[in-house]
Amino acid sequence: MKLKKLFVLLLIMPIMLALIGCGDDKVEIGILQYLEHNALSEARRGFIDGLKEEGFVDGENIKFKVLNPETDAATMTIMSKELVRSSDLILAIATPAAISVANEAKDQGKNTPILFTAVTDPVTASLIQSNEKPGGNVTGTNDMNPIKEQIGLIEELGLEVEKLGILYTASETNSEVQANLAKAEAEKLGLEVVVKTIQSVSDLQLVANQLASEVDVMYIPTDNVIAGAMTSLTDIIETHKVLTIVGESNMVHAGGGITYGVDYYRLGKQTAKMAAKILKDGVKPADIPSVGLEEYSLVINLKQLEAIGIEVPETLLDKADEVIQ
Repeated sequence: MKLKKLFVLLLIMPIMLALIGCGDDKVEIGILQYLEHNALSEARRGFIDGLKEEGFVDGENIKFKVLNPETDAATMTIMSKELVRSSDLILAIATPAAISVANEAKDQGKNTPILFTAVTDPVTASLIQSNEKPGGNVTGTNDMNPIKEQIGLIEELGLEVEKLGILYTASETNSEVQANLAKAEAEKLGLEVVVKTIQSVSDLQLVANQLASEVDVMYIPTDNVIAGAMTSLTDIIETHKVLTIVGESNMVHAGGGITYGVDYYRLGKQTAKMAAKILKDGVKPADIPSVGLEEYSLVINLKQLEAIGIEVPETLLDKADEVIQ
């Protein structure tokens, strides 16, 4: 008799477990963040907060799985496989993460909705067909900078310079796009442009030191690798007394000089609105245009600029959104 009861229990246990599992109807949202640095983390925070405002609360009706490969390609591939297998919707933060997740979804033959943020040029990265009509299962928000205005800061500061240096990571497509645009804008101002690239963070200080010794101004785009190690450049900037125009405000806080830049928290919240359209209204990513922010923040590291001998005009200080002293 006891054996019979045990047999019945073993028979119905899998069914009970399956029913329990069916009771957990939370939406599974995977997040792949390329690496840990302030801008990308702010985009993630804005996305999570934005979803909460739309009625999607972690632990109540959604569950987040946040993975971070810290730029390691092999790890990123493994993490992409995991998220594509288990997620109802995926947010990829930064271009390499977005490419990895999109490729993995194709490989697995899945049409999982994929959103990206902090991607500079999603069309060039082959993530979407066009900003207006993304097509496929991918869309999101771009962080294209106002590069003309950023390079124009040289004139707004009243500086007379001859050489502009551009520094970025060779493997980052988003950085190359910005570097080419910055070069064109600098040449319009009659500046000689010197471009140097790094392969990884290990050669950042060496290359940055060489570039800073050759130029009057350095331009560093929203480069993920350099942004994550920006604090290591402070001594080089101050030693060579070189103005550093950077891609976004978090890089100013980490040691850059000045920027007109994207607010990544707001960018993340904008991406959350896209997610809500998909989750609430059933809109397909193919029908959600990829957009960026229309407003930018002027952030000035006054303490650093004064340390390297640059006097910031009052007109520029008056219109600054943030001045670091």
